[in-house]
Amino acid sequence: MDKYTGIPGSDVLRSRADGQLVAVTYIPRGEQVDEAVRREIIRHRSLRHPSVVRLRELVLTPTHLAVVSEHAPDLHRRVRDAGRFSEDEARVLFRQLVSGVSYCHSMQVCHRDLKLENILLDGSCAGPPRLKICGPGVSKRQSQPGAPRASDQTRVYIAPEVFQQREYDGKIVDVWSCGVTLYAMLVGAYPFQCPDDEPINFRKIIQRIQSVEYSVPDDLHISAEWRDLISKIFVADPAARITVPEIRNHPWFFKNFPADDSTMSTEEAEQPTQSMDEMMQILALAEAPYLLPMT
Repeated sequence: MDKYTGIPGSDVLRSRADGQLVAVTYIPRGEQVDEAVRREIIRHRSLRHPSVVRLRELVLTPTHLAVVSEHAPDLHRRVRDAGRFSEDEARVLFRQLVSGVSYCHSMQVCHRDLKLENILLDGSCAGPPRLKICGPGVSKRQSQPGAPRASDQTRVYIAPEVFQQREYDGKIVDVWSCGVTLYAMLVGAYPFQCPDDEPINFRKIIQRIQSVEYSVPDDLHISAEWRDLISKIFVADPAARITVPEIRNHPWFFKNFPADDSTMSTEEAEQPTQSMDEMMQILALAEAPYLLPMT
């Protein structure tokens, strides 16, 4: 880890080469570096989009496999500090979010844990902050069947169908979570959480989600186009819910859309700093357990 500065063992360090913050996940060497870890790392490396957190490299320490990714402050902190965003501010970020989600879906990867805390805002680039989706460790191939589990998502973001004891479409679940994120950016609160609930009553939240019971505060001046988009996202029947391609064609999404917008392409995505062969070699070494030296 000589390439990075910071407190040894910290989960956030800074690159000596470019000064960028990085997030580090430490996995003990040996049996914990299993097939699931290998699969997630390979999947993460395959995702190359400006709005998806980039896997920079793997580093092998004497005791751990260190997975090094891009890092920046999360969107939850930004919304908390700002209170709420204007429609134009939220639209810029929502376009980037939907672009990243659309790309992941095109790679047959569903996130299933989209939330403000799993979305980073990189302010080091020129122009508006660059939104980056993180949390690939809980992603899942869309083609793989899986029983719904409430633990897959923070409860305030969960789509109604996740509570039903049957399989669900991860792509449509991601749409619902995008809607919760958009609502939170504009309103500064979660759509299905009652402000009078102290402490937070998750049973009531689940009931409101299942019945799609939400409202927009009367004192907020939000456009009819935004309200229409949200009403098409917050639909209990996943088959009737708006899709990602339909969101990208919605009037609110395209309002003030710049002709040279770069969030819709993958051309700016940086390449991984390690080749696949290098990563596979490091993973193979990491599977060997750390042996304590004889004393």
